[in-house]
Amino acid sequence: MLEARNLACIRDDRELFSRLCFRVEPGDILQIEGGNGAGKTSLLRILAGLARPERGEVCWGQKNISLVREIYHRDLLYIGHQAGIKLALTPFENLAFYQAASGGQRDEKAVWQALEQAGLLGYEELPSAGLSAGQQRRVALARLWLSPARLWILDEPFTAIDKQGAAQLMSLFAGHSAARGMVLLTTHQALPPASVAIRKMALMPVRETPCSG
Repeated sequence: MLEARNLACIRDDRELFSRLCFRVEPGDILQIEGGNGAGKTSLLRILAGLARPERGEVCWGQKNISLVREIYHRDLLYIGHQAGIKLALTPFENLAFYQAASGGQRDEKAVWQALEQAGLLGYEELPSAGLSAGQQRRVALARLWLSPARLWILDEPFTAIDKQGAAQLMSLFAGHSAARGMVLLTTHQALPPASVAIRKMALMPVRETPCSG
């Protein structure tokens, strides 16, 4: 279980949110909503352990993530605004590298399947530096089909993805949820139809953010 306890965040001398409390439990898909500047990306970076909150803490399995960093990072896949891939490697090499780094056995068939699901067949041997921003994004998202992580934290995963690709992603999220995985995401786009319930939480102005969890 992921738990945010009384989180507060300040950016550029402005408090984005305060006293923020919520939980993400096995099987949950949670969408974070809020306007531009509400702090959605800042919140995801705090939850992923990439930034520190002004106050409060993030817990994994009832322990502060700073105390279980290795376990937490093993259980987490974070995909932010940046693709986070190695531009010198091809899409195939990027996914094979991720597969090995995440502790999985070498499985070229799974890599090919991930490339196909992400719409990257025909680009698998091109250096990622030469791909478009949208294609680089697809390389990052293709890791989802290989990921053993229980918790997925995804910032705008549907950006530059067509309707078919978005439907495939939502189906993947539903499957991950059914397997007791957890998905936490932000998106400016309307979500595709889903076969599972999706919780929503809005980041409100500081004075309207209650601590209810």
